[in-house]
Amino acid sequence: MNAISPARECAFVVLRRVFEQGAYADRAFASEAADLDPRDRALAMRLTYGAVQRKATLDAITRRLTGRSPRRLQPALRAALRLGLLQILFMDGVADHAAVNESVELAKVAGSPAGLVNAVLRRAVREKEEVLAELDDSTPAGAAEAHSVPVWLATQLWQELGAGEARALLRVINEPAESAIRVNTLVTSPAQVSRDLPVHNSPAPGIPEGLVLGGPLALEDSEMWREGAIMGQSRGSMAVAHALDPQPGDRVLELCSAPGAKTTHMAALMEARGEIVAVERNPRRARSLEETCVRMRAGCVRVEVADASEARMDGPFAGVLLDPPCSGLGTLQSRPDIRWRASPEQIEALARLQRGMLEAAAAATAAGSVVVYSVCTISRAETVSVIEGFLSDHGAFGLEDAFQLLPHRDGTDGFYVARLRRSG
Repeated sequence: MNAISPARECAFVVLRRVFEQGAYADRAFASEAADLDPRDRALAMRLTYGAVQRKATLDAITRRLTGRSPRRLQPALRAALRLGLLQILFMDGVADHAAVNESVELAKVAGSPAGLVNAVLRRAVREKEEVLAELDDSTPAGAAEAHSVPVWLATQLWQELGAGEARALLRVINEPAESAIRVNTLVTSPAQVSRDLPVHNSPAPGIPEGLVLGGPLALEDSEMWREGAIMGQSRGSMAVAHALDPQPGDRVLELCSAPGAKTTHMAALMEARGEIVAVERNPRRARSLEETCVRMRAGCVRVEVADASEARMDGPFAGVLLDPPCSGLGTLQSRPDIRWRASPEQIEALARLQRGMLEAAAAATAAGSVVVYSVCTISRAETVSVIEGFLSDHGAFGLEDAFQLLPHRDGTDGFYVARLRRSG
């Protein structure tokens, strides 16, 4: 029996946990890859995230090469084929023979007959160009298969963005997400961190404390992370605190605060002077948020375990940041399985929840106060529609600014941010 690399073995296990047990890809990967060295961990992540993201495309190719539905295959065979096809068709720098041989061995170790895996992958090697040429994203259904998203999502993007913009977006969602960090100005300066980082980096456009990384960085293993000098955060996420623009001495309310990237960013913008009341409903996440605030020297933050939908009795606040639960469709690059968990019904339910939380946020303000509504999604129902519905019912609020970030256009996570102000 040929040896199986630790990276491929890890990816195989995580892939099965995600699609057979309903595990979240990032959590399953974190536990299974904990003991891998950095090189194997990096390859395992490419394999795992790639196979989860491209599931629909890989299964469509399997159907064409075998003449049978992947659903009728044993789960281990399905996982081995997904990993093998991913490497052969979509990954540079991987030898075809290694992809074939180790995928066959993975199926064997799992107790499945591996002849089919061997035959399909060898055919994929021979017919690589023809297989890829058959993928056509000119229609929503074709794009769903070519870029591996549910048909309903491709159709929605066609309707809301237009065909050209939808195709441009779908063509980047399976590429690695931009890697960025935020420098904690309560601890150090961006210039100092830029000099000390072991990887090439460049300033984030329009965000003085942001750095875009040009290579992989084991963030949480670094001394700078442990000292609270840096935090992993996308440029889209960093734009949110700047939209609220809290000032030193302000009293600010943040609803749905965990995991704390925006909380600690606001604390830094406020120079840790004033007060941030950070509301988080989940006690475990609230404890983690408190730990993050300690590490990031955000001493002006008071964490409160409460429901963001409930009316506040301790207002008014100068500013309120609401970052409610959303479908996460702006994070398809960094959260590989989110596309398989979202649904039109979920989006509809989330939009109702978001509107209710926005009502609670508005009630905590006085004349002149600002509310910032932020979601890491691109669906109209959770973005423009929520704000338009709210403004039509609340004449005391006006829209000062709103923007939508899109991964293919802006190079960062998809975010919608609206800044509202309460008039006199």
